[in-house]
Formats: sequence, C-alpha cells, structure tokens
Amino acid sequence: MTDSKDLEAEIHPLKNEDRKLQEDLENRAKKADVLTSRPPWSRLSRCRAVAFFLSLFLCLLVVFVVSFIIPCPDRPAPQGTWSVHYNTAVTYDFLATEDVNRDRIQDVLFLYKNTNSSNDFNRSCADEGFSSPCTVVAAVSGANGSVLWERPAAQDGALVECAIPQPRDSGASSACIFVGRPGSLVAVDSFTGETLWSHPSSLGGNASILSPLLRVPDVDADGVPDLLVLTQERGEVNGYIYSGSTGHQIGHRGSLGVDGTSGSLLHVTRAGAHYVLLPCASSLCGCSVKGLYEKVTGRDSPLKTDPLWEDRLNATAHRLLLHSSGALRYLMKVPGKAGEDLLLVSSEACELLDGQDLAPRWTLSAAQVLRKPTLGHYKPDTLAVVIENGTGIDRQILLLDLSTGAILWSQALPGLPGDPQSASLPTADHRSAFFFWGLHELTGTNQMMPRDARHSLYMFHPTLPSILLELANVSANIVTFHVALFEPSRHAACLLLMGPASPDAPGLVSVAKHKVRDLIPSSRVVRLAEGGPDSDQAVRDRFSRLRYRSEA
Repeated sequence: MTDSKDLEAEIHPLKNEDRKLQEDLENRAKKADVLTSRPPWSRLSRCRAVAFFLSLFLCLLVVFVVSFIIPCPDRPAPQGTWSVHYNTAVTYDFLATEDVNRDRIQDVLFLYKNTNSSNDFNRSCADEGFSSPCTVVAAVSGANGSVLWERPAAQDGALVECAIPQPRDSGASSACIFVGRPGSLVAVDSFTGETLWSHPSSLGGNASILSPLLRVPDVDADGVPDLLVLTQERGEVNGYIYSGSTGHQIGHRGSLGVDGTSGSLLHVTRAGAHYVLLPCASSLCGCSVKGLYEKVTGRDSPLKTDPLWEDRLNATAHRLLLHSSGALRYLMKVPGKAGEDLLLVSSEACELLDGQDLAPRWTLSAAQVLRKPTLGHYKPDTLAVVIENGTGIDRQILLLDLSTGAILWSQALPGLPGDPQSASLPTADHRSAFFFWGLHELTGTNQMMPRDARHSLYMFHPTLPSILLELANVSANIVTFHVALFEPSRHAACLLLMGPASPDAPGLVSVAKHKVRDLIPSSRVVRLAEGGPDSDQAVRDRFSRLRYRSEA
C-alpha cells in the first residue's frame, strides 16, 4: 500500500515543493538563532574589557592629577653663598657636614663659645650643668645658613666624633659625642640636637687630652662602637674606654706605658687585630685594643692580637722597631693593595710603610712638612698624596704617586703661617680637584712676606697641569677649612670657619659657605707655564663644567 504522503506528492508536486521550501527556511532560522545567541563566556570577556579600559582611565587620571594639579612640596633652592656670625666669641678646630634636616643637602656642624652670654637657644649652659659661658655645638642649614639647632656641649673646648650609630631603642640613629674640659662626656642627637646622655668623665684634673677621639670595636657587645680617650699626665699616656651607647666608663684607667703625643689612630692589621698607634718622638708607639681592654677590666676579650706585631712591640716601652729620621709629626692610614698601609711624616722625611710587616715601600726626603698630607687622585683611580714641603716663601706643593712615591706634579707656592690644610674632592672623571692656600706672587727667594698678606685659595685639576685658578682672598684668621659635596654631582662648596687665633682673645666668629661654581666666574687664571691655546674664559668654562662625586 502506498504511503499517503507519497501519494499526495505524486498528485500535487508543486504543493510538495512549497512545503520543502518552508521547512528549509525554518531550519535556517533555527541555525541563525543558535549562531546569534552569545554564550556566557562571551559576556564575561566583554565585562573584562570594560574593566580594563576603566582601570586604564583611572590610572591616567591619577597621573594627571599628581603631575599637574597637586603641587610638589617646596624644596628650598640652596644659596651659593651664606655666612653666620657671632660677636665676641671664640671657636675651635672642628667642622663637619651631615644632612641634619633630611632635605638631601648637607648641613654644617661647628663649635663656638659666645663670651657675652647672649646665645639665643632654648637650653642655657646651666641647664646642661655648665657655667656660663660654655662651648656650644650648632647645626646650620647647608641650603641657606639658617640655624637648625644649638646645644651646650662642653665647658671649654671638646674632642668631637660624629656619625656614631646609636641603639634602636634610643630614638636616635646617630650621635655626636663630645669630650670637654674639664672632664665631661656628652652625646647629642645629630638630627635634633637633643642630649641623649651626659656624664662627668673620670679624666684626671691635670691630664692633657690627646686628639683625636678614637672609635674602637664594640668591646661591651651592645651593638654600638665604643670610644677611647687618650690623655697625657706626668709624661705618661693613659687610656679610658667608654660605651658608645650610654657613655659609662668600661673598667678603669689603663696606662699605655708610653710618652706619646696627639695624632693617634686605630690600625687594623691583616690578621684582623686592632692596635692603637701614636707618635712617640722619633718612634712609633702602640698597644693592642685587646690588651688595653683586658688591663682596664680584668676580663678576657674576644678581640685578636697579631703575633707578628706582638713580636715587634717592645714589651716594656710599647715601641715598634722603626728607625724614623727625625721626630714624628703625622701618622696616617692610607689604602693599600692588601689592606691599609701607614704613612709617616717626620721632620726630615715622608715614608710609606706596609700595613702588616711595616717594611718601607718608599721614602721621600723632605725639608719641613708642617701640615698633614691630603689624599686625592691625580691619575684616574690612582691615589696620590699632597705634601706641603717647606714654609714661607720656600714652600712647595708636591703631588706624589702613593704606590711608588714618584713626583707627579710640583709647584712653588709660598704660604702664610696660618694657611689651612690643603683639600681635595673627587671628580666624575675619577680624578680629584685640589685646593691649596698660598701666595703665588712671591716666587723669588729674596722677597719678604708682606705684613698685610691675604690667604689666597687656589684650585687645581690634573687635566690642566699648567693652570691654577685663584678663587678667593681671605684676610681673617682661618681656624679650619673644608671642601664638601653638598648635593650629588653638582653642589661642591668650600667651608670656612674663621675666628680669633687665640681662645683667650674673643672676637668675630664666622662660618661661611661658598659654592665652588659661583667662585669660578670672578676667579683669576694663573698660568704656570708659557703658552697654551685656551683663553682665560675658556679655562674658567672648563672648571665650571667639572662634575663631582661622593667618596667611594
């Protein structure tokens, strides 16, 4: 039997075609609906895209607001020159730089005593246990010379050591510690000027305090370096050890068994042993910090001694077996190939010693060296030492290669008796800019030093070996001179602390800062040799383009 649908298709073929067409259209419509319907993951992608562009818009909006609408905090532009003055005052040979107010510009610390007792600070001398007038430590802004804080620190004069770390629970990150006369020990917060602790010291009443104040290893195991004060009494040097965190004396007084003078230093041998060294006439004296600690406390110390040094030290006189020509005047630690070496300056020669076996590396015969040598770089990354040989019109400036003692540069430069020590500052080309004081006009041996002569400051850079730049002339008595980098690479400045030559004759005390780059345009070009293609202005421009770097 034939199916009814097939039969109908045979009878009405056109009607059957219409039905198939309609079914095809319905099937296509269903497929289109399936294709156009979005799955759930497609909606999620769209939400993510919206969220991404919204976040991007918000970030751009924040950047725009921070960059252009919200004002940046004001940072004071540092002044090129400023000065601070105190009338009827005296000052001391101390000048230091530290970022006290945390504005990324180095500030200046110094000492003075105002004899008219009109100091304008919150705490008086009596508040700190001193009679008036007393010695005050002051911190002034390196940017503009404004006084940041002032604090009585000692009765009269002081040995000072700054940047000493403090325990975390003290509330201060670093301190300046002062040893005054008569005996007092005071620690001051470097950033606020607040007194952290203060103690009367046990130094003998007739004792002469020897400089400097030495920072020794942490012998009391409180995490802070400790301090060693050396004094001379009845021809004998004594040592006092104090805690760097509390100021309390550790043990009792200990004799070093020598008759040395000021100019001591702490030397670390290659075996890791610490020794205190100081000049003793024509010998080098010393003792181990371990031995001194055990003597003053009666307890064992974890510190080391060096067998080689113990063999060389005389058991009774504590003198090293050195044959120095003339009386020792200065003793310096200098970087060596395998640790620290020792530079000895006597009245007749300069000598570099190996820091371990004390064997001479080189010797330079010098007629008279009255100022402490200065280190710097004449060649890139090669240490040199500045020796001021001779006095008056016979003085010569010598730059020596520290490793060999060879003379790299020399120049006759007469000097005044009160001229400050030379200085140096590293430059970006891995050399140094050197600063000398003297009088270039006096070059003949038959000329006399004028009575009204002024201290002249000269600048020298090894890339121009035949040029000196006379930056300034100063007629006042210069107590100390310092060159510092106040801001990275660009803000090098000279610091002058000027005041009466004697602490018994009060007068005007001044602290002045002069930016080196600001002194150059008005400087005088001094040509040490004939010829040279550069004009004076071209020379000044080359000095102005110098960039400076911090000490390594």
